[in-house]
Amino acid sequence: MSTQNFTLPDVGEGLTEAEIVAWKVAPGDTVAINDVVCEIETAKSLVELPSPYAGVVGELLAAEGTTVEVGTPIITFLTEPAAGAPAAPVAAAPAAEEGGGSVLVGYGTGGGATSRRKRPAERPVRSSVGVIAKPPIRKLARDLGVDLTAVAPSGADGEVTRDDVMKHASQASVFRNIETPEWGTVREETVPAPQAAPAGLARGLTATRPSAADDDRTESIPVKGVRKATSSAMVQSAYSAPHVTVWKEIDATRTMELVKRLKASPDYADIKVSPLLIMARAVIWAARRTPMVNAAWIETESGAEIAVRHYVNLGIAAATPRGLLVPNIKDAQDLSMKELARALNRLTLTAREGKTPPADQQGGTITITNIGVFGMDAGTPIINPGEAGIVAMGTISQKPWVVDGEVRPRWVTTVAGSFDHRVIDGDGMSRFIADVASILEEPALLVD
Repeated sequence: MSTQNFTLPDVGEGLTEAEIVAWKVAPGDTVAINDVVCEIETAKSLVELPSPYAGVVGELLAAEGTTVEVGTPIITFLTEPAAGAPAAPVAAAPAAEEGGGSVLVGYGTGGGATSRRKRPAERPVRSSVGVIAKPPIRKLARDLGVDLTAVAPSGADGEVTRDDVMKHASQASVFRNIETPEWGTVREETVPAPQAAPAGLARGLTATRPSAADDDRTESIPVKGVRKATSSAMVQSAYSAPHVTVWKEIDATRTMELVKRLKASPDYADIKVSPLLIMARAVIWAARRTPMVNAAWIETESGAEIAVRHYVNLGIAAATPRGLLVPNIKDAQDLSMKELARALNRLTLTAREGKTPPADQQGGTITITNIGVFGMDAGTPIINPGEAGIVAMGTISQKPWVVDGEVRPRWVTTVAGSFDHRVIDGDGMSRFIADVASILEEPALLVD
């Protein structure tokens, strides 16, 4: 038998390193081509790496929890002399319908990942309390803090599905922080900063490392993966783009009425509909009327320029168990209301599972962050690098509102937007937010 090294591949454009999250094999295991050997975490997603060889696992060259660079050998295989070298890897494929995360395909046989046998562990299992759910669904529930025994199943034979878990999580998220937690025994927690702020911005704000006597009272959390990528991007954006934020409080009652009608429509029977759908349509519509909010400031060797995009790759900021992800819907301006609703469903579900492929997080042109799901009225969001604007949607709640000279209860929300003042001026910012507000106040304006 011959020994073959498998090096960490680039599973996304520009990947330089990844963390070994979990090994799925051990030395001495027999594997077939495309059997999953390990799960890695890049700066943007969790990816399962399939074996490019058929043979016996030799040695695991990287421990779980370590970060390795692309091109570094991570595992060896003992193969028969007839086994050929693997074909060049291609990009990660989308997550499968029922199991696992993004699977790297393109090694070995022409059958690709579709020829991979379904592992017995992926079949539905019944727990001691009688809940039927596949292991990926159980993991999703654990990550979201969802008690499966409290979830109403909608699948065949009473099986709990992804949609069931996500629906329960969204309904429970508003109430998750009602209980006041007790004070912990740790008085101080230190999180290593990924990089220092520019000189002069943090003078006098220093921290000292705890003494040896306090070591057991503090915890140090390594900054890596999504947190490392997010912190680096936000520092870059905050200290390079001059941010300006404007906001407007609006009567969104007619938006809530439209959402209610869509939920009752047979055409949307299998689609989750929320005010975010109307917000997304409003942002796309308003960006067409004020293109500079969908532009970007570009530094070149000959000087700076502004790239105005005549398409919308709509980013949706998603809070996930792994941290903040901002996947985007490509060419969202071409989608109908129903198509956009389906795209939002797929995007949010995949993101919360931590299975968003790197390609879905690249090329965004403008972003929406829905802080209303956390009960927040408004905020001043930081712009995504490579974009010129981000819109925050606050919580929608009933408040007294003056209508035709009378005070009435109405559904009220606040829309805020942060913009790169190098790209767009105050009049453009205000016009854009006013346009978004007008759609939420009267969604019928979308019919043009």
